[in-house]
Amino acid sequence: MELSPSAHVDTFCRDHLPPFEQWPELLFELPELAYPDRLNCAAALLDDTIARLGPERRCLLTPTDRWSYGELRDHADRIARLLTEELELVPGNRVLLRGPNTPWLAACWLGVLKAGGVAVTTMPLLRAAELTELVRIARPTLALCDHRFLAELDRAHAPDLRILPFGGPGPEDLTTRSANQCPGFTAVPTAADDVALIAFTSGTTGRPKATLHFHRDVLANADTFSRHLLRPTPDDLFAGTPPLGFTFGLGGLLVFPLRAGAASLLLEQATPEQLAEQARSHGVSVLFTAPTAYRAILAAGLADRLEGVRRCVSAGEPLPATVWKDFHTATGRRLIDGIGATELLHVFISAADADIRPGSTGRPVPGYRAAILDAQGNPVPDGEPGLLAVKGPTGCRYLDDERQRDYVRNGWNLTGDTYLRDRDGYFWYQARNDDMIVSAGYNIAGPEVEQALAAHPAVADCAVVAAPDERRGTVVKAYVVLREGASAGAETVKELQEHVKRTIAPYKYPRAVEFVPELPRTATGKLLRAELRRRAAVTKDLTRDVTKDVTKDLPRTASQNATRNTPQDAQQAPLPAAITVERRVEWSDTDAAGHYHFSAVQRWAEAAEAALLRRLGLAELFGRIPRVHFEADYRERLWFGDVVRTELRVVRVGGSSLHYAFEVHGPTGLAASGRMSVVHAAPQAKGAEPWPAPVRRALAEAGPQQPEVVA
Repeated sequence: MELSPSAHVDTFCRDHLPPFEQWPELLFELPELAYPDRLNCAAALLDDTIARLGPERRCLLTPTDRWSYGELRDHADRIARLLTEELELVPGNRVLLRGPNTPWLAACWLGVLKAGGVAVTTMPLLRAAELTELVRIARPTLALCDHRFLAELDRAHAPDLRILPFGGPGPEDLTTRSANQCPGFTAVPTAADDVALIAFTSGTTGRPKATLHFHRDVLANADTFSRHLLRPTPDDLFAGTPPLGFTFGLGGLLVFPLRAGAASLLLEQATPEQLAEQARSHGVSVLFTAPTAYRAILAAGLADRLEGVRRCVSAGEPLPATVWKDFHTATGRRLIDGIGATELLHVFISAADADIRPGSTGRPVPGYRAAILDAQGNPVPDGEPGLLAVKGPTGCRYLDDERQRDYVRNGWNLTGDTYLRDRDGYFWYQARNDDMIVSAGYNIAGPEVEQALAAHPAVADCAVVAAPDERRGTVVKAYVVLREGASAGAETVKELQEHVKRTIAPYKYPRAVEFVPELPRTATGKLLRAELRRRAAVTKDLTRDVTKDVTKDLPRTASQNATRNTPQDAQQAPLPAAITVERRVEWSDTDAAGHYHFSAVQRWAEAAEAALLRRLGLAELFGRIPRVHFEADYRERLWFGDVVRTELRVVRVGGSSLHYAFEVHGPTGLAASGRMSVVHAAPQAKGAEPWPAPVRRALAEAGPQQPEVVA
């Protein structure tokens, strides 16, 4: 394999590509994938589209603004001039982009690529520590950041990184400085196989992986999935919830519409209900979001708001057949399911229109091939589960990462999913490879149990993970969000278990069920299974079979225990101490972009701990107990004046240690969650001191305390 002569002066990206022998096999079997050797994808998306359709067409919309294609090109060209003439960017330099979905972020992305730079896309809600790691890996020379999102980037450890804000009023803002540049810019004639984009995987655990994508890759997904399944026209209006920092959003909300000469409605943030209203008011015709959002739109009774949408795309997590059928019944529209990966940039298996089989992800998108392999890389017969393997015009190229060998084997991209293929060539999702639950020797795919549970009318949302069990090794544990009006009691648990037994093989039923107000998810809507596994691990002594008359041991959150509805004659086992504290977000807790500070979350958790110890008569312990660990995961923005509810519960009382879990809930749901650990130390002691028996008993058995409101 040989690459074209590069236009990059800064050769960092080419220098850190994996060795050719570790690349996947690349396929360019469609005529539309025959790209020229010199290709700048930003010029192809913008300049070529304008040459074909003219500059006056609508291009980027917001609820309050509207840019034409000509206006977007003018802004992108001036940004490219600013980058190259004033900021001395040379081709191949990496530029970190940070901000919510706005026309200015899109213009920055295009301007960087036109200037020959490499766009390093990031999620807008990343914190300083996460940004520090991304900067360490990608080594950007410059960051273009929405002025409302500067705080975390300023706190990141990146001493050599120049930061230029955009969207603000100051004279040093990019919007002001670019306006002073001369119009017009000739795009750098990059090679089709020059790196255009560094995208970080959106996984929920482990060190982030940086994927390298060429200029031709950016167009390839538009010329495969979008062209052949979405079939957009210049009159379409795209919209959705994924951020442009996520390749699902970058493709669906920028690349695909520009390639077709269509328009995109960019929303900085939108609940499913707001998304439905915006779709109706603006006349959206192509919609991108996750199954969770479609489910929420149905639950809110807003399906009629989508009557003008002709293409509804679902990705980011498996689409349950029940959601597909409910959506089709309510709207008459066929949800387009698909699986994609940051490593391959976008969707590579999907189906549309009459080709859809509900519950199946679909068939390989034109331009891609897919197979089901065993652990040795051999094909498995149709109908048997195995590892999903894919190849096509795009493929995995990690930046200087030993995990390249794990993802690419024998020319195939191994996505980490377990699938089976039927005799008609349709691919059916079974589980992530690490979601397979082995219980008493049986292999159980968690998503299969989830689909069965989701079909029950009392279930609004659910997730299944493995929970430790002494006899079976692990058991299936279900976390269930109930629909309004459903009772979170032992009878519902038994009803759900029996429903699963009737729907799928009985041995797959969840032997433990916990009702929760919501499931933990990433900013992109992906389920945080790792967080649920951690929860299951700390409550392993409670994961017993409710059908064997141990419903009294069903674990619950503090708020659910306060309102639980169990039979009067049930014998309830002692529950660990827990408390809920309600307060308002203060001005000092958050910045103008809705980012609440790490210190604020820690303060809220510690205030809940103080309230709990006070209720238990252990107030003298607060402040004397050294804090040895505190971690928090942030999921939603909070704003000054919002009411937040901190739910703190004891999850384990060690010999001399105490471990808490907490959740912070805001107006739109779970905003943060985390853990806190302390060690008991008496004032005169050298090191830890065991808990006195009365203290241990209070912490382990006091159960939920009366909620508290902080004025």
